[in-house]
Amino acid sequence: MGYRKNETVTADIIDIGQDGAGIGRTEDGYTLFVKDTVPGDRAEVRIIKAKKSYGYGRLEHVLKASPDRVEPPCPVALRCGGCQLQMMSYPAQLAMKENKVRNDLKRIGGFENLEIRKIIAMESPFRYRNKAQFPVGTDRDGKPIAGFFAGRTHTIIPNPDCLLGCSENREILNAILSWMKDNRIPAYDEETGKGLIRHILIRKGFATGEIIVCLIINGDRITASQDLVTRLEKIPGMTGLTFSSNTKRTNVIMNGPVKPVWGQEYITDILKSGKFGISVRYQISPASFYQVNPVQTQRIYEKVLELADLHGNETVMDLYCGIGTISLFLARNARQVIGVEIVPRAIEDAKRNALLNGIENAEFYVGKAEEVVPRLENQGIRADVAVVDPPRKGCDEKLLETLVRMKPERIVYVSCDPATLARDLKYLSENGFRIEYVQPYDQFSETVHVETVALLTRTK
Repeated sequence: MGYRKNETVTADIIDIGQDGAGIGRTEDGYTLFVKDTVPGDRAEVRIIKAKKSYGYGRLEHVLKASPDRVEPPCPVALRCGGCQLQMMSYPAQLAMKENKVRNDLKRIGGFENLEIRKIIAMESPFRYRNKAQFPVGTDRDGKPIAGFFAGRTHTIIPNPDCLLGCSENREILNAILSWMKDNRIPAYDEETGKGLIRHILIRKGFATGEIIVCLIINGDRITASQDLVTRLEKIPGMTGLTFSSNTKRTNVIMNGPVKPVWGQEYITDILKSGKFGISVRYQISPASFYQVNPVQTQRIYEKVLELADLHGNETVMDLYCGIGTISLFLARNARQVIGVEIVPRAIEDAKRNALLNGIENAEFYVGKAEEVVPRLENQGIRADVAVVDPPRKGCDEKLLETLVRMKPERIVYVSCDPATLARDLKYLSENGFRIEYVQPYDQFSETVHVETVALLTRTK
């Protein structure tokens, strides 16, 4: 039968999709994607978009709850677009992510019998993010608000205390919002392009407790800034207030350089490996790329170092290196580390962090990895070990071709998307490399995303 918009149906939720929506089946087999449902639910669903063989629905009622369904601890979890899985128990989240890695490697990579290690869980799936970006707006009464956008909209759901973020965020946001109200400083309005405060960015160093705030503003200065400093400097851990100007009608959050208002322009954080006796300090500005979950990042980097199996005489290439977080970990045990990153500011941060730690055997190059690495190869420079940590789109095929030609003994692949990981591992395994190890990590609890570390060795 055909289904129509606004029709109400009963669906059994049998799986979960890439974006966290439940995948349901009606009695006659019609597929519906339904947000806020959990595999095992039987739900009453209102159809909001109907196509011939599938549709999208809105959850009306849970008729029979899945054994994996829990009450979300965040009061706005079902309206906010930040989390997708708060209504699913944590063990079920872990099983889903582990299965996602396994299924993508099988379906996309064709790896039928590849061993996938048990996912490394968080001790607590909350309060793990060291960075938060809050859009700022105005409620119906004209008061400034901050929170997160509702899913697939630019409607702000007020939420000064996101449970994924640091507990200090609430006090900081309330101080800024009260400062805006008391000084009549307007929030930015996307429709008119007027108003001053667009976003509030907060970063915290988990090891040091240092906190920095950056206001993204629709202008070139902050009015009544001393009053704001007076309010913020009372908060424990606050080390600096900065701002970044963005006067363009764009969805891009940060569009200009970061400028100081008070205190430091960066925070310091420390990543350690007890196993390898390594401790690296990083200076992190509001614009720096830095992994948002330092607890799991430390575990991942320690595993990368273990899998790299360095003995002090290797040349290591760290591709998509960001601010050099992995590079500087590796440099302690390698002869030379070469980091490559497309973002110039990140390379500046990497060089500064190398100096901060007294590391002299790390070089950093600005550019696309698929362009820089072939150029280095032409100069006679090759990697004994390659570490790649690409964005969600995975590695460029030209880079993979160069790695195959270069023949490093080991490739350690850090992935934030199992689908592109599977694609790239397939290419490498068909061109002279063997997969030795695959380990998922729950780097982004309460969301659908999963981090994976894989090791490939060169076949002789």
